[in-house]
Parts: sequence; C-alpha cells; structure tokens
Amino acid sequence: MLRKLYDWTMSLAKTKHAPVALGAVSFTESSFFPIPPDILLIPMVVAKRQHWFIYATICTITSVLGAFVGYFIGAMLFKTIGAPILEFYGAEHNFDRFKAWYEQWGGWGILLGAVTPFPYKVLTIFSGSVGFNLVVFTIVSLIGRSLRFFLVSALIYKFGEPVRIFIEKRLGLMFTLFCVLLIGGFLAIKLVI
Repeated sequence: MLRKLYDWTMSLAKTKHAPVALGAVSFTESSFFPIPPDILLIPMVVAKRQHWFIYATICTITSVLGAFVGYFIGAMLFKTIGAPILEFYGAEHNFDRFKAWYEQWGGWGILLGAVTPFPYKVLTIFSGSVGFNLVVFTIVSLIGRSLRFFLVSALIYKFGEPVRIFIEKRLGLMFTLFCVLLIGGFLAIKLVI
C-alpha cells in the first residue's frame, strides 16, 4: 500500500496539475489542514529538480496567503471555526499560556513555528485571536516559510537522485519518519503552550 501511495504521489508530482495541488495543500495547511505540503513538495522536486525554486516559491506564497486565512479565522471566527480547529490539535485549553508565550516571544515564536514541523495553523489562528500585529505576523511568516520551503527544496535539488533512491529503498522508514515529525509537531503544541 505504501508503495502505491508513493507511486501515486510521484506520478502526481510529474503532472501539469502538480503546482496547483502543491499550492492548495500549502494554502490550507496554514489555516486548518493537518498534512504539511512537504509530502508533495519533496516528490515534486525529486521528479523535476530544475523547478525547485518555483516549487519553493509556490509553497511560500500560498502558505503565507493561507496564514492570513488562519489569522482571519482567529480574529473573526474564533468561536465558530477557530476553537474547533484548535480543539482538534489539542491546543484549546492552553489559550492563556499561549497568550503569555506570545507576550514573551512575539514574532520570534511565530518565526520558529513557521520553520519547524509545529502545526503552523495553530499559530496563525492564535495570532488572529490575540490581535497580533499583522505587519510583524506577515514579515515573520514570509521569512519563516521561505526558510523552510527553500531549504527543503534546495537540499532535494542538490542531492536529488541519491535522495530519490534513498527514499525508494527505505520507503517504510521515510513514512515512519514523516509520521514521527507530524506527531512531534502535535506534541510540541502540548510542550510549548
């Protein structure tokens, strides 16, 4: 089953619709979707290494645009949409702790969350709900998401074929690592806030 999923992702990565799918996943991941865009970004860069810069740019721009949706959800729709999303990620009971964390770390905390596997949508929704400065939010989101996606893309570009061979030979390990990072992001919510 894992091999079929990998083959499907690689075949999608080679299609003309891949950039649109990448943008959609990146956009929604910043506001509510649980799966990070790396799941599509990595195979796309492996499949078409020469487009690494374009794919990283698509991820960055759509992720920041999606972050504005998350911010809006937090600012205007917190009770109806934001709170249930935070509840899904286990962050709803830590609102006061998170607000104190914002007061202490501010934009640096958002920047850290934008670069790491921490579920970014939690930060975008909280940012809107506490009325975090939108200009600072935009700047740190742009820097953080750029760092993340351009670093991943550049590494895959640089080491493309060996990375593809490594992934294909160790598909189970890669899937496990992805799951560990995803779960680790959820656990980071519990530790940080």
